[in-house]
Amino acid sequence: MTSYTLRRLLDLLLVLFGVSILVFLMLRLIPGDAVEIMLGANVDITPERVDALRRQLGLHLPLQVQYGRWLLGVLHGDLGSSVWTGRPVTAEILARLPVTLEITLLALLLALSLSFPLGVLAARARGSWSDTLVRILSIIGLTLPSFWVGVLMLYLFSLYLPGWPTIGYRPFTQDPLGNLSRMLLPVLAVSFPMIAGLSRILRSSLLEVLRLDYVRTARAKGLAGRAVLYKHALRNALIPVVTIIGVQLGYLLSGVVVIEQVFAIPGVGRLIIGAINERNYPLVQGVILVVTAFFVLVNLLVDLAYAWIDPRVEYR
Repeated sequence: MTSYTLRRLLDLLLVLFGVSILVFLMLRLIPGDAVEIMLGANVDITPERVDALRRQLGLHLPLQVQYGRWLLGVLHGDLGSSVWTGRPVTAEILARLPVTLEITLLALLLALSLSFPLGVLAARARGSWSDTLVRILSIIGLTLPSFWVGVLMLYLFSLYLPGWPTIGYRPFTQDPLGNLSRMLLPVLAVSFPMIAGLSRILRSSLLEVLRLDYVRTARAKGLAGRAVLYKHALRNALIPVVTIIGVQLGYLLSGVVVIEQVFAIPGVGRLIIGAINERNYPLVQGVILVVTAFFVLVNLLVDLAYAWIDPRVEYR
C-alpha cells in the first residue's frame, strides 16, 4: 500500500509538470501582443513603453528561460505576482479559493445525499413508475448544462420569488443566512448533473450486483431484503460510484467557473476568466496549476478509497 501511494504521488508530480508546460506554452501562443493588451487603450503605446514592460515581465527572454525561472519559483512556493495588482499569485488565489470550495463542497454533499437514495430506489423498484421517473430525471440532468440550469433558475426565481437574493456573495462568517440563501441556486445548478450521473451509475451497479450468486445465497438463507441490499450489495456496488465521484469533482470545478460568472460570485472561476482576458500570465498559470493539483489529488484519494471499500483490490 505504501509503495503504491508513493508511485501515485510520483504520477501526480509528473502530471503537474506536464500541465505546467502546456499552460505555459498555450498562453504564449494566443494571438495578439500581450504587452500591448496590458498597457491598455488609455496609454500611448510606444516602442519604448512596450520594451520596458516586456523586460519588466521577463518576456524578452527565451521561452525556456522564462519557464525555468517560473518553475524554480513554483518549487520554492512562489507562483509569481499578479501583473495588474502586484500581489502574490498565492494570495490572490487564497482570497478567492474559499468561495469556490464552498460551492463545490455544498454541491458534492447535496449530490451525494440525493443521488444515493434515488439510485437505491430505482434499483429496488426496477420497472416501476419510480424507476422510470428516476431514469428520466437522470437523462434530463445529464443533457442540460449547469450554466443553462442556472440561468433558468435565475429567471424563475426573479419571476415567482423576486425577493430572493440570487446575485452576489456574502461571507458565511458575516451573514450565515445571507450566504446560504445566495449559495442555494448556484449549488443546485452545479449539483444537478452530478445527481443525475451518480444515481444512474448506482442504479446500474446495484442491479448488476443483485444478480450475483452470493446475493441469491444470502436471500436463500432467509436474510431480509434490506439487509441483503445495504449490508452485502451496496458496498460492492460502490467502486464504480466512487470512481465517478472522483471524476465528477473535476467537472464540478469546471462547472463552478461558469456558474460564478452567471451568479456574479467572486471565486476562482471569475478570477481566472479575468486573468485570461487581461493576459495575466502568472495568475493564469498559478490558478490552473492549483486546480490541476486538486483534481489529481482527488483522484489519488479515490484510488486509495478502493482499499477501504474492497480489500480484494490489488495495487501493482
